[in-house]
Amino acid sequence: MCGIFGYIGDKEALPFLLEGLKKLEYRGYDSAGIATLHKGKLFVTKCVGKISELETTLQKKPIGGEVGIGHTRWATHGQPSHVNSHPHEDCKSELVVVHNGIIENYLELRRELADRGHDFRSSTDTEVLAHLIEEKYAGNLLLAVREALLLVRGSYALAVISENDPQKIVAARSGSPLIIGHGEEESFLSSDIPAMLKYTSRITQLENGEMAEITATETRIYDQHGKSLAKTPSLISWDPESAEKGGYSHFMLKEIHEQPSAIRKTIEGRVEADSHKIHFDELNLTEEEIRKVNRVVFTACGTSWHAGLVGEYLFEQLAKLPTEVEYAAEFRYRSPIIDENTLVIAITQSGETADTLAAVWEAKARNAKTIAICNVTGSTIAREAHGVVYTNAGPEIGVASTKAFTTQLTIIYLLAILFGKRRGAISEKEATSLISDLISLPQKVERVLQGESLIETVADTFRSATNALYLGRGKGFPIALEGALKLKEVSYIHAEGYPAAEMKHGPIALIDKNMPVVVLAFSGRRYEKTLGNIEEVKARGGRVIVVASEGDKQIASQADEVIYIPQTSEALSPLLAVIPLQILAYYIAVKRGCHVDQPRNLAKSVTVE
Repeated sequence: MCGIFGYIGDKEALPFLLEGLKKLEYRGYDSAGIATLHKGKLFVTKCVGKISELETTLQKKPIGGEVGIGHTRWATHGQPSHVNSHPHEDCKSELVVVHNGIIENYLELRRELADRGHDFRSSTDTEVLAHLIEEKYAGNLLLAVREALLLVRGSYALAVISENDPQKIVAARSGSPLIIGHGEEESFLSSDIPAMLKYTSRITQLENGEMAEITATETRIYDQHGKSLAKTPSLISWDPESAEKGGYSHFMLKEIHEQPSAIRKTIEGRVEADSHKIHFDELNLTEEEIRKVNRVVFTACGTSWHAGLVGEYLFEQLAKLPTEVEYAAEFRYRSPIIDENTLVIAITQSGETADTLAAVWEAKARNAKTIAICNVTGSTIAREAHGVVYTNAGPEIGVASTKAFTTQLTIIYLLAILFGKRRGAISEKEATSLISDLISLPQKVERVLQGESLIETVADTFRSATNALYLGRGKGFPIALEGALKLKEVSYIHAEGYPAAEMKHGPIALIDKNMPVVVLAFSGRRYEKTLGNIEEVKARGGRVIVVASEGDKQIASQADEVIYIPQTSEALSPLLAVIPLQILAYYIAVKRGCHVDQPRNLAKSVTVE
C-alpha cells in the first residue's frame, strides 16, 4: 500500500521520481507528491488524483534538483486532499518526510508536539514524524530520525530529505518494505523492485529496525541502536521488460497470458524430467521432520487464501494429513493450537503482507514449522519462515492476482505429492502419474487462452449485470470464490462464490433473469449433482455460464454459455478452470470502462493492518 521512490545522483531527479511513481501505481493510491532539493532549497509539489495530474502540474512549474523523494498515498488517516498528500513538511519547511504504514500513537504525539508550539497542517499520522525529526535535529539528520523513531509505535517505511543535510536521503523501515538500488554514481529507493528494474539490478533490502544513510555513491546501514551493519547487495534476476506491458492493453491481460511460461518456470528445477523426482531443497525440512508432521495449516489473505483452500483438498487427498485454512488476520490474534509437529504454510505473492507475516511470527512463537510460498526473492517472509519456496512467476503488476495464483497452486500441488510420497500415502507410480499431468499442464493453459475471443463474447453478454453467483463443488469451490473475487476487484460487480450445495440454503432467493450464475462443472462423482444445481437455476430464470471439460456435450443443452477447458486430472482441474474466469472478469471490466490494473480502493500489497 502506498509507494515511495527516491533518487540521488548526478542527474535531474524529477524524471526518475515520476517514472518510479508510475511503476508503483499498481500498489493503489489516491494522491501523489514529490519533493526535491535544488541549490540547497526544498521544493514540494503534490496533488489529489493520478500521477498524470501531478505530471501536468510539474510541466507548468518544473522543479530542479539532483536529490528527491516521491510518494503515492493510499488514505488511512485523513481523507484524500492536497494537505494530506505526502511529502509532509516540518514547521520551517526545511525537511520533508514520505511514509508508508501507520503510526499508532500519533494522536498522543500530535497533542504533545502541538503543546510545544508545532503547527500542524494535515490530519495525517505521518506529519508527526516531520515535527518529531525537526525537534530532534541538532546537525545530524540520521541521528534525528533515529531519535524520533524511538518515540513511535506502529509500522513504517520512510524517507527524509533536508535543506540542512542536502546530499543524502535518510530511510528507515519497520514493517513496511523498503529497498535500496545501487547504480553508477546514483542510488535509488523504492517500496518495490519493479520501480527500479530499469535502472539497476543490484539491491539491498532493509530489514525491520534498520536505517540507511544514502548518497549517490555510498549507502551506510545501521540498526535501531545506531550500530553500523555490513550488508552485501543482491542481484535481481527479473529483467526490465518483465515489468512492462509488452504490447498488451493492461498488465492483467499480459499476466494472464504469461501463465503457461510462469507455470513452466515454477516446475523447472524442481522436477527431474526422466525420473519425475521432486526437489525442494529450500524447504529446510528433513525427511524425518516431514514424516513427523501431523497437521498442516495454510494461512493467507485474499487470492492466496483461495490457493490455501485448494491446498487443503490436495494435502488431505494426497498426503493424508489433517489440513486447515486460516485467514491470516484471524489466525494471528487467536490462540491457535499448534505445536512442533504442526506445519504452517504461509502464502503471499509479495512476501510483505502484514497479517500473513504476523501469522508466521505467531506460528514460530508456538514452535510450529513454517514454510512460505511467495514470489519475491529476499522478501521479509522469505527471511522469517523456516523454509521458503519461490513461485518464480516474475513481477506481477496488476492488482488483481492471476499468474501468482496459478503458480501458488503449482507449488502446493508439488508439495502435496512430495509429502504424500515421503509419508507413504501415495505410491511412486501414483506420484509419477500426477507429475506427468502437471508437466503437460502449461500446454493445456495455452489451449484455454486460445479461446479468449469466445470468453470476450460471453463478457459482452453479461457486462451490465449488477450481481453474480459463482458455484463449485469440491476443488471447484475455491475457484468459485476466486472467480467471484476477480469480478469484484476489477469490474465492481457484486459477486459471491458458494459451494454449489449451499445454493439452496439462501442464495437461491436472489436468482432471477438478471442474475448470471457461473458454474464449475468438472467431471467426477459430483457431476450429476452439479447438473441438478444448474437445473434449479434455470427453473428460476437465471442465466448460466458453465466452465466444463472438453467433450461434455450434455452440459451444452443446459447452459446459456459453455466455456470448455481441456481434460486433465481431477486434482489439477482448479488450475485450468480459473483461467477462463480471469479472462471473463478482465473483459467485463474493460467493457464497463473500469481501471483494470488499478481498481479503486485496492492495493497490490497490503502492508498495514
